Amino acid sequence: MTSELSGHPGHFVHPSALNEVDYEVELGVVIGRTAKDVSADDASDYIAGYTAINDVSGRGTQFADEQFFRGKSYDTFALMGPALVPDARLDPSQLDVACRVNGETMQSSNTQEFIFNIDELVEYISGITTLRPGDVISTGTPGGVGIFRDPPELLEPGDTVEVEIDGIGTLANPIVAERE
Repeated sequence: MTSELSGHPGHFVHPSALNEVDYEVELGVVIGRTAKDVSADDASDYIAGYTAINDVSGRGTQFADEQFFRGKSYDTFALMGPALVPDARLDPSQLDVACRVNGETMQSSNTQEFIFNIDELVEYISGITTLRPGDVISTGTPGGVGIFRDPPELLEPGDTVEVEIDGIGTLANPIVAERE
């Protein structure tokens, strides 16, 4: 497990140097067996299951760098859970997804609105790089993230973020201040 990953229940740390920390509800696709050059038709054979992800982002660093790596790589910024639901028990194509901050719904959509379906993602990614058991594909987020609200609504220590996906459950994580 890397230092970016955190589970359920658990908190995530708001780095003191960041002033634009944001949330993103995403469906996580967990790979179950080695996948290289997999066709979309065969993709489900390589999926172990699904989980909920809060893909936390440090927007200031993300935008300053003009790429995502640093802004999404702070310790505890990749939260997953509360469960891994096996592929055979869940149809990922029509799941409601939502994100709440302190009980207020900030994002609400359905996976049928995704730009790419899960099978297409597995085909595309496995055509570029070998996917290994335990690798997680984060599928992207619907509209409603805090940075693009008017005015922006960003996360602070003391807030609680809940990401919920039908059939998986609710991942709830409080935000704590970084110890200096």
